[in-house]
Amino acid sequence: MARLGMASWVMAAWLTAGMAAAQTPPAGFENLFNGKDFTGWAGDLANYEVKDGSIVCRKGKGGVIFFDRQVADFVARVDYKLPPAGNNGLAIRYPGKGTASVDGMCEIQILDDAHPRYAKLDPRQFNGSSYGLIAAKKGFQKPVGQWNTMEVSAIGTKLKVVLNGSEILEGDVKEVKDFMRREAPKGLFNPKGYFGFCGHTDPVEFRNVYLRQVK
Repeated sequence: MARLGMASWVMAAWLTAGMAAAQTPPAGFENLFNGKDFTGWAGDLANYEVKDGSIVCRKGKGGVIFFDRQVADFVARVDYKLPPAGNNGLAIRYPGKGTASVDGMCEIQILDDAHPRYAKLDPRQFNGSSYGLIAAKKGFQKPVGQWNTMEVSAIGTKLKVVLNGSEILEGDVKEVKDFMRREAPKGLFNPKGYFGFCGHTDPVEFRNVYLRQVK
């Protein structure tokens, strides 16, 4: 094995330390993903894979995967990376079957909404939105191919989404009167459920999946 120069050795050590630190949850949070396999997860696992320390939806596949423990009020934090036109979502209080945007409290959109394919979306379909319910602010997502950090709070009927350090959504689903699908999701007022990912055929990547229960 070739010997590393001092500069290379320092860089390698820094990268190794950074990778280790990235797997350490923030204070009060639990790490839901071990970076190696789907231990603790359930759902459509065959449609996803673990690659280079990330959960990746297989191209052309989809479905919901979720951490197999129901929670009520919580704060979740996750890093995600989109391919061009990529589409996925965060399942909030998902009951374990059906679709998150109908059977769960909601789906928080993960989307390359700058892509021409999505030029005519309803604002409630933009990245970070509570799908079909509450629109998120645009302009805070990093370019495709870069990692983003999203934090979602679900406290009672109130939602908050912070993207890359900026708050892009705050609202209360019980105050929503105009539904994109004309009626409220069946699971809108689920008192608890699972947290997970909603694959929509694109190889969206997730890492550093952390959750803090509020009660």
